Amino acid sequence: MAILRTVVGKMWLTIMGLVGVVIITIGFFLLEYIDIKFANPVMIKHLFIYSGIVGFLLTTFFAFFLLTKITNPLREMKDAANRVAQGDYTTRVAIRSTDEIGELANTFNQMASELQTLIRDIQHERDHLSSVLRSMTDSVISFDSEGEVILTNPQGQQLLKDWQTVDWAEQDEEAQQQDERVPGPLRETFRNVIAEGKELTVKVHVKSGVWSVVMTPLVSADSVRGAVAVLRDVTEEFRVDKMRKDFVANVSHEIRTPLSMVQGYSEALVDDIASTPEERRELAQVIHDESLRMGRLVRDLLDLARMEAGYLEMNFQPVDVNALVSRVYRKFAALAKERQIKLTKSADDPELTLEEGDADRLEQVLTNLMDNALRHTPAGAAIALEASRVSAVQGKWLELKVIDQGQGIPYEDLPYVFERFYKADKARKRETTGGGTGLGLAIVKNLVVAHGGTISVSSEPGAGTTFTIMLPMMTTRRAGGGSSQ
Repeated sequence: MAILRTVVGKMWLTIMGLVGVVIITIGFFLLEYIDIKFANPVMIKHLFIYSGIVGFLLTTFFAFFLLTKITNPLREMKDAANRVAQGDYTTRVAIRSTDEIGELANTFNQMASELQTLIRDIQHERDHLSSVLRSMTDSVISFDSEGEVILTNPQGQQLLKDWQTVDWAEQDEEAQQQDERVPGPLRETFRNVIAEGKELTVKVHVKSGVWSVVMTPLVSADSVRGAVAVLRDVTEEFRVDKMRKDFVANVSHEIRTPLSMVQGYSEALVDDIASTPEERRELAQVIHDESLRMGRLVRDLLDLARMEAGYLEMNFQPVDVNALVSRVYRKFAALAKERQIKLTKSADDPELTLEEGDADRLEQVLTNLMDNALRHTPAGAAIALEASRVSAVQGKWLELKVIDQGQGIPYEDLPYVFERFYKADKARKRETTGGGTGLGLAIVKNLVVAHGGTISVSSEPGAGTTFTIMLPMMTTRRAGGGSSQ
């Protein structure tokens, strides 16, 4: 019965109905006349029946002819269209005639061919875009107008995964339901881009990182249908820029004070304000001390610059750690006693020997740490200088510790104590003479790294600070340690 639902089937039923109506109508009006006028009316009635049968057979043959010429090609094109819709763009239909059906089949084949070419070009563009996104070091995240993520590159996906550990709801109490999936730092920018339809550039701080964000709207014919965010990690650039600004500010500050004092006291000498030799000597002494302080600052800056540039000269040779610790202990014993500070050192260990090390540089490291400890430890407290061996997966290491019971370092300042000019105690005033340059710990870290070691600090505010140095006891050569003499 499926044929009755086709165009040919409906045409066949229509023609059959028309033939039947015509024969019945003619027979109804001629039946009485046939009985009166014709001597053998039965044969006339048989003629009508035979005519109806012949008409039925002819229309049926015509219907099957149309089925072959029209319905089958149309069904083939319908099946081909379904395959194209499912993604098989290589589908073609056979052309069996030159009439309208044949022209339709030819047009369908041309459409399929052009569609195949278009889809292939789109796939190439998509693959090219995907390759570009994968090769980008920046994170790319695309949102729809509701804040749903619709496209990311691997870097963006990793970034979203990392940011999922942060509870943005507490930071953005006004988060709307439609953009709650947008990471907290990007929500305000996302809302502005969707509302205004303009590109925005901002910097966001997440955890300990800084990100430069460029968000561009995705504009359709009459509305904004989403936004694309490109995020670049500028943490290192931000840190370097901040260090540069801080370095310039700190150097200016450190030099301005002694220069002002030298200028002021020298003007006092020139104007003959000092009336006695003792006063002139005192003014000259201040000028001398401040010039020494500026000299130390310049020398430390040059040393630090050489270390960071890799031009530090090191004299590597076996080092007796016991003798090194004893020299540093003796150097500060009298000063500690004078300030009523208890100074102790660990017992000698005959196996405490570095195969390769610069004894002078290591003494400089310990001297700097001990000097800091003495300046920040009150009377009645204690300082300990310890040296011991520790075992690790990489082999045996020398552990040097400087432990004081001073004022300690605030927790938020611990990550920055080895930076140049960094001061944990912002309110602390340096003495006019004998004060540090603010570069000591930066130099210490570079010297320890030049020996292939590490330095760390732990502190409890109000309870004291511990600096720990780890040096390999057996090594061939330190990377980045400069030249040896």
